[in-house]
Amino acid sequence: MERLESGAPVPVHLRGSIMALGNFDGFHRGHQAVVSRAIEWAKTEGRPAIVATFDPHPMRFFRPDAPPFRLTTLDQRQALFARAGADAMQLFAFNAEFAGRTAEQFVQLLVDMGVAGVVTGKDFTFGKGRSGSTDRLAQLCAAVGMAAQAVAPVAVQDGQVISSSRIRDALKTGDCETATRLLTRPFAIQGNVQHGDKIGRTIGFPTANLDLGTYLRPAYGIYAVRGMLPDGRVLDGAANLGIRPSFDPPKELLEPHFFDFAESLYDQVIEVQMIRYLRPEAKFDGLDALMAQIAKDCDDARQILAGTPHLA
Repeated sequence: MERLESGAPVPVHLRGSIMALGNFDGFHRGHQAVVSRAIEWAKTEGRPAIVATFDPHPMRFFRPDAPPFRLTTLDQRQALFARAGADAMQLFAFNAEFAGRTAEQFVQLLVDMGVAGVVTGKDFTFGKGRSGSTDRLAQLCAAVGMAAQAVAPVAVQDGQVISSSRIRDALKTGDCETATRLLTRPFAIQGNVQHGDKIGRTIGFPTANLDLGTYLRPAYGIYAVRGMLPDGRVLDGAANLGIRPSFDPPKELLEPHFFDFAESLYDQVIEVQMIRYLRPEAKFDGLDALMAQIAKDCDDARQILAGTPHLA
């Protein structure tokens, strides 16, 4: 799948596309409905399908001091869009120049890129000051010979609309099950395995340390997790996400321990799926108490994961 960088010319074979427009952070069921509509439309007309996303997220641009809130990295989104059937991901750099475009200028940008049709969610806004609605988009597109479609929000059984905000709220309370249901897959943190202080190795529970970067911080605590390795292997494990209160100095990390696994993962990019929240972080009086609790956590995680299907 191709990644089109902001401002770069669109290759000839990708012009005349149907483009799905949105942030698509998390790529939850509502986002999937928008992208699916674009891909189906593109297939019907024999056109390429492109999914556009913004980086940084507009909220980060307008509120640079906001706490981390991302549900996916660009690499994760690209993989998810490819799996959905898109031909390319268009990256729009959300900077002062982009934010200052009027609604008309934004549509002209799409025209210049050779876009033939756009698909958005009903709540999509665009243009300086979020002045453009989906109705305005349809009007502007029609005036330049471009088609536009808007997809209604997707709701779940409780009648509430699926949103990235709802998923973030669930993760902040440790509710991995709700997040998984709305995303159609577990929330996953991807990162490069770092060298750490190797304390886990000395007590019989070696871990792979990942920095949380710009990801949302789920509830601190112990989780049943699955690790996805670069070679395609899937590993069950238990992880601490937080600041490790039993050790000094505190350091915010995701530290998965994978069961029955002794290979080195240093400097490899792995993905860790958060399957179930087990308990909050706690400080223990001595290594014996800590090791006993870790052993229990691992037993609990094994039982949970044995009855949990693999979802990618």
